[in-house]
Amino acid sequence: MKTLVRPRRLAPGARVAVVAPSGPVPEERLEAGLDILRGWDLDPVVGSHVLDRQTEFGYLAGTDADRAADLQSAWCDPSVDAVLCARGGYGVQRMIGLLDWDAMRAAGPKVFVGFSDITALHEAFARRMGLVTLHGPMVAGVDFLKNARAQEHLRATLFEPESVRTIASGGRALVPGRARGVLLGGCLCLLAAELGTPWARPSARGGLLCLEDVGEETYRLDRYLTQLLRAGWFEGATGILLGSWEECAPYAEVRALLMDRLGGLGIPITEEFGFGHGEGALTIPFGVRAELDAEEATLTLEVPALL
Repeated sequence: MKTLVRPRRLAPGARVAVVAPSGPVPEERLEAGLDILRGWDLDPVVGSHVLDRQTEFGYLAGTDADRAADLQSAWCDPSVDAVLCARGGYGVQRMIGLLDWDAMRAAGPKVFVGFSDITALHEAFARRMGLVTLHGPMVAGVDFLKNARAQEHLRATLFEPESVRTIASGGRALVPGRARGVLLGGCLCLLAAELGTPWARPSARGGLLCLEDVGEETYRLDRYLTQLLRAGWFEGATGILLGSWEECAPYAEVRALLMDRLGGLGIPITEEFGFGHGEGALTIPFGVRAELDAEEATLTLEVPALL
């Protein structure tokens, strides 16, 4: 698996566009997030439809066409240096086919940040544009608004990426060992849902795979993992980082399932790595080659996340 193109880091005064490709965004949380960005000396601009809510399906932030238009407009705007997602939820898979990937590719690389439902866009940017993206906190996310670690790790990644080339999670080894590979992954249910779709990654071969999820019953997590296993998707993965499992079953039950489904792969696995829906989520650059030390629960990037 090849490493991908790294966008340029941000500098004070950089213009960042905030979009909502998935669910509706609470206005007060959006404003609080924008204030944090302004405090970083960034110039945030908000997509035209970020505060929309689709009338028929209230779990969507506006129509599919409008959500796609906001993302594409922000990406193709030469004055915009980064595109940050306001929140996740659900909806990316409905709009991703409406994006003009040729136009976005022609606009060149820029920073992209999000997680959860945004997993589908991380995969698309990697597969269709060959671009490094940041799996990290979102502008209107509660964790980003209230947690200093989440804020600081994202800020450092955006402005001083060489300062966070080693990510120490405080986790522990589920399966000990060291592994090198290209970082990829995201929300488990989205990775399973991507199977069979156009441009879907055929496998995680050569990758350090990051997995997490939220609000899922154990049997559903079992189903996602089993589907990916049956599809051969884990074949060739070099190591696994397990993030948060917020609002799932008690962790002892989830842990037993993860060991049951993944332990037989024979690759290093670190649990509780501190990314995803949990408190103080770390920012992980997808598309960058790195080394995982499962026992030390550290991730060392070969190069900084951004140029």
